[in-house]
Amino acid sequence: MCLKAALLIVVGLTSAFILLLQSPNLLTAALLATCIWAFARTHYFAFYVVERYITTSYRFSGLLSAVLFVYRRVHARGARPHQ
Repeated sequence: MCLKAALLIVVGLTSAFILLLQSPNLLTAALLATCIWAFARTHYFAFYVVERYITTSYRFSGLLSAVLFVYRRVHARGARPHQ
């Protein structure tokens, strides 16, 4: 788990560094920071919704796990999507 986190940090920092080398100005840095912040908040919000509104008794390993959980639960009950 720590190795994965370290690799993600290295990839993120490397790509940010290359982007800022490609276009070294304040606007690029501000847009990059805003993009990173927005995606981090979206990820946090998605897990908040999953934890609060889907189920509190099951721990999901990721967003795909939550989607599969809902899909299986809907199909196990025989429910059909709205037509």
